[in-house]
Formats: sequence, C-alpha cells, structure tokens
Amino acid sequence: MRTPLLLALLALVLAVAACVRVNVHGERPAAALPAKPAGALRIASYNTSLYSDEAGGLMQRLQGDDAGARRIAAVLQQVRPDIVLLNEFDYVADGSAAALFQSRYLARTQPGGGAPLHYPYRYIAPVNTGVQSGLDLDGNGSVGGDGRDRGNDAWGYGLHPGQYGMLLLSRHPIDADAARTFQHLRWSAMPGAKRPVDPDSGRPFHADAVWSQLRLSSKSHWDVPVRTPQGVLHVLASHPTPPAFDGPEKRNVARNHDEIRLWTEYLSPGPHDWLCDDAGRCGGLDADARFVILGDLNNDPVDGAGDHEAIVGLIEHPRVLRMPTPRSDGAVEAAEAAGAANLEHRGAHAHDTGSFGPRVGNLRLDYVLPSVGQRAVASGVFWPRSDAPHADIVDGTDHRLVWVDVAR
Repeated sequence: MRTPLLLALLALVLAVAACVRVNVHGERPAAALPAKPAGALRIASYNTSLYSDEAGGLMQRLQGDDAGARRIAAVLQQVRPDIVLLNEFDYVADGSAAALFQSRYLARTQPGGGAPLHYPYRYIAPVNTGVQSGLDLDGNGSVGGDGRDRGNDAWGYGLHPGQYGMLLLSRHPIDADAARTFQHLRWSAMPGAKRPVDPDSGRPFHADAVWSQLRLSSKSHWDVPVRTPQGVLHVLASHPTPPAFDGPEKRNVARNHDEIRLWTEYLSPGPHDWLCDDAGRCGGLDADARFVILGDLNNDPVDGAGDHEAIVGLIEHPRVLRMPTPRSDGAVEAAEAAGAANLEHRGAHAHDTGSFGPRVGNLRLDYVLPSVGQRAVASGVFWPRSDAPHADIVDGTDHRLVWVDVAR
C-alpha cells in the first residue's frame, strides 16, 4: 500500500512538473471553436483568394490539387458556417467552379480540416470586374491596353470578366428569384456622390461623359434572401474596391467610401428613387427585414488608407446590431511579430482580419454585421496562434475568416 508520505511526495512531483510545463514551455493554446448553440446560425465572411489572372484559370486550379483551395476548404470544415460569403472566387457563369470546389475540396476531408462539408444551396451572379467599359476610366489617354491598363478601364479592376467574383454558400434554401443585384447602378445616381477631383486643377477627374456612365459597384452588391429556421434573412453581400492603386485624385478611396455607403442608404428610411437594382426595382430594404452585411469591405474603422467615415457609419447604423467585435489571439501575435506598419496602428490588433505586408500592416477589413432583432451569442476570427492546432491552414489567403453565431 502507498503510505501518506509517499502519496504526498508523488503529488509534489506532479505539481512541480505541471509548473515546469506551464512556466517554461507555456500552455499549448486550444484552437477549438466554441460549439454553436442550439438554434443559432453561424454566419461567416471569407476572402478566399480563389482567383486567377487568366480566364478559366480558377477551373484549372480546382481541377488540380490546389494547395490554397485545400486550406480554404480546411478552414471552412473547421468553422462549419451555415451561411458563408466567399469573396475573390472567380465568377464562372454555369456554376461549374462552385460545384468543383464543393465536390473536390469541401466534400473531402482536408489536412487540418474536419469532416466533409456540404452546401446544397449556392448563389452566384455576374460582377463588374474585368468587364471592359470601352471608356478611359483611369485617365491615361487610351482605352484598354495590356495588363493593368486593361484592368483599370474595366468597370471594376480585373484582367478578365468575373475575376474576383463572389460566391454565397448556404445550408438553407436561397430565394434566388427574390434576390436583388446592383451591378449596373451608376455612381452618379447616388445623391452627394464623392466624385473624384484632380487636386491640381480642381476639376473632376472623369469627364462628364465618363462620369455619367461609371458604375458604382466594383464587383456587385447583392441582397439575397435566405430561408433559415429563424425566418428570412437578407444577406447583403459586396466587395468594394481597395482604397489604393490610384493617384492624387484618390478615385478608389472615393469609390470605396460610396460602395460602403450604398448599404447605409439601403438600410435608411426614405423612397430612394435613385437606388434601382438591375431588374429596375427601386428603393431600399423593408424596415422590418432581418439582414446580415457580409464581405471584404476593404476599410478598417481606424487604420489604413480608407475613408473611415463610411465604415464607421455603417457599423453604427441604427439598424445594425451593437455587438463585441470578432477577435482572435493569432491576430495579436501576428501584428506583434510583423511590426512595421502595425507599430503605428491605433486599432486593436485582436480585431484584424488579414495580413497585408509591412507597408500596410494588418487590418480589419472583413465583416459580419447582423441586424437588430437578432442576438450575437458568439463570434470570432479564425486566426489561431502559431503554436496552436490548425495554425498551418490559415495561409491559403491573406485574409482570415470572420464568423458570428446569431439567435433570435
């Protein structure tokens, strides 16, 4: 039999060993997401970088054994959202790219991922990126051209039609017939639009003939109703242009601002006779409709190059739910390790949703913003610390998945 003295010595040895493990090596952080509460919906936004500079290139990527696509699928298998918007997923009109991503990647257990994942409902629609305007949109004196010149004269920057498109995946039925898209809405139709101005001359950057035709959305804006167990939820999806890659006129800063402002107007009272969708129906969202705003909005509330007024105004809109900002420990670690621009950022590193190099730093660009009338019961950014499980699957893209669990 063990004596009391022997048992006491054994307990002391175990305590010392535990102390050594904690204080010398550190606890290995857990990466498991909290279980989704019963009856809640897990909603996510994820910029996946599943695009190609060549037409048909995404299909070629997905037909092979694409490491980035496998990591994206692994993250989705870990988080397992009920509804997720994928930004930067090239548009293929017949849906074959979306089907291939489902069958070859989501439906197969990926390294670092979880059980296979199936989304029976998908929504895709055309986008402005890569669609040539036939106009000199960048003011270089010519129309089209090669490489970036060609991309700059598309309605939204892109090297082929559909580049950087959007894909909505859902476990619940999508009412595609009731969806509204705003691909063709003209920027000049927006009251008080931030028309870019040449600071040297003080004149508008775009000639009147160009400005009157220029589309507001660099990709598209969608209102897609999803029939969930909690009732109809309007998914408001978009991917505004980055507020960069322009000149002193800051045309992309202005466009990003007004692309975000479109949702503010869409949610606000008033007839909004100018806010007409591609089917010709005008006006905003019904006052009693439940919604969630999803997307890489390319604007941090505090840091980075964007006009922060737009994103702050959207987050603080009376119809948008006040909730804790999704966060992660991995974002804090990454910002501290990278240094550079992050050292001058004023926003909380924990709220960052992507890593964009030393000059830009890490920013909060990706959003899941539910409407009032819902409860946010949990949220997060899938960005594990480097010593946590599944840390090696997050670099399929420079963005990180953001998720929110909502209940009634």
